[in-house]
Amino acid sequence: MYRILLADDEGIMLDSLKNVIQNEYGSKVMIETAKTGRTAIEKAENFHPDIAFMDIQMPGINGIAAIREIRTFNASCLFFVISAYDKFDYAQDAIELGVEKYLMKPISRKDILETVAEAMEKVDSIRERRSDQLKIQEKLETIIPVVENGFVTGMLLSDDTQDDEYYRQLLEVHEDYAYCELIRFGFEQENGNLASSVETKVRAQEGYEQIRAIIKSFQHCIIGPIMSDRIVLVVPHEDETITYEERIDAIDKMRSILDRLSGKMQMKFRAGIGKIYRFADLRMSYQEAAVALRNSGARVVHTEDITSHGVFEDDYPIDLERDTFAALARGDVAGTRDRSIDFFAWMAAKDPEDLNSMRLKVLELVLRAEYDAFKTGSVNYAYDYRKDYLTQVNALMDPEQIRNWFLDRMTSISSVIRDQNEEQSETTVSRACKYIQENFRKDISLDDVSKEVNVSPYYFSKLFKEEVGENFIDYLTRLRIECSKELLRRAALTIREAGLQSGYSDPNYFSRIFKKQTGMTPREYREQNT
Repeated sequence: MYRILLADDEGIMLDSLKNVIQNEYGSKVMIETAKTGRTAIEKAENFHPDIAFMDIQMPGINGIAAIREIRTFNASCLFFVISAYDKFDYAQDAIELGVEKYLMKPISRKDILETVAEAMEKVDSIRERRSDQLKIQEKLETIIPVVENGFVTGMLLSDDTQDDEYYRQLLEVHEDYAYCELIRFGFEQENGNLASSVETKVRAQEGYEQIRAIIKSFQHCIIGPIMSDRIVLVVPHEDETITYEERIDAIDKMRSILDRLSGKMQMKFRAGIGKIYRFADLRMSYQEAAVALRNSGARVVHTEDITSHGVFEDDYPIDLERDTFAALARGDVAGTRDRSIDFFAWMAAKDPEDLNSMRLKVLELVLRAEYDAFKTGSVNYAYDYRKDYLTQVNALMDPEQIRNWFLDRMTSISSVIRDQNEEQSETTVSRACKYIQENFRKDISLDDVSKEVNVSPYYFSKLFKEEVGENFIDYLTRLRIECSKELLRRAALTIREAGLQSGYSDPNYFSRIFKKQTGMTPREYREQNT
């Protein structure tokens, strides 16, 4: 079926064209007619013609203007201009608009049919090409997830970077840098943590295509397979560094993605975001994203927003080791001790007589824990400060002694990390408070303060509330109102001036906030305190 639009202000010409084409092609064509340019445009919007014959001289909008307008919403239509005027300007405009032919009236039946046949052949060619493109696209839609899954899996499990280049070529990734985002799904527990179940994992697997579509609608990225209760994303980036604004934008996008996923999948989602690396080093970004995801109760956390870095994933036993080091990284002393007790119980159950394996394993874990503390800035490195460890461990003659040495070192390291985290949080918040105290008279926002201390607004808001005991707005308002009280006690200043010097440019808003905070208007306060 070919859809043909005929536009001419001469009824006889219009009927003649329609009859010639209809008689020749019958049910193979569907024809619509129009006597004005405006009508031609309106019909083209609904009819979507494959072929259009357009008279130039029509009342109101002429044929050239109508073609130009139709081109904006139907780029594939083939246009043929018909005119009784052999004008150069019209012909030039028609050429610029990509018109197929410029036909002069009167047009013979032979010319009409030859032109229509030529147009139909071209429409067939366009449709065939489009069909081929759709077939290729359909195949790619099937292949691309497999390629992306292979890339992400290889990044996490293989040290061969040659495959990375191959995958990047297949996926047409031209950037040299990227960062990882790690999404975790499940149901929320009473303590606020996420937990997964067989049901949530099955639901995620069944909805994987929908999950991919949602993520791709927000950002250009490479999406890995569902691994247990997690999905890894690789986001290509042009530069080796990310600006503060880009970091906030990445967090905002991820929050939007999680909102959409939660609504569609009926599950809870959280995410961690790592720093930018070359593709060959992306595993480090993944590790950072894992730590960011694990070490905060926030919904989306960028590794730049927290103090701890690195993740430890050994073969044996992975879940218990992961939980142990997660507690340690948080500075959770009791949690570190409990999990270390469980881990040692596993070792003792494995082979209670194999003391050398126990010694080696606890030494390995302690050294890893100290390295983790080093990476957080909790301890400094010295070449010989652990020189007695081998002697100490070899002197442990039964499982109980080994257990006590292990627990003592792990809890001690966790305590150091806890103190460092608290100091780091206090440093960030104290710098923020100092900045607010120095700038509260200006029009500052949460975003301004977050940028000043180089922490994302979402994480800063949570951190500020935890450390200060009130949110940013309440803190800022309290400073401004206390300042305004002092200024109002000065008779030389007007109420408006007192508000301006306290950070309120709108006197009415100042009065409303002041009364809400103090129970009286600025004027009433002044009368009682001067």
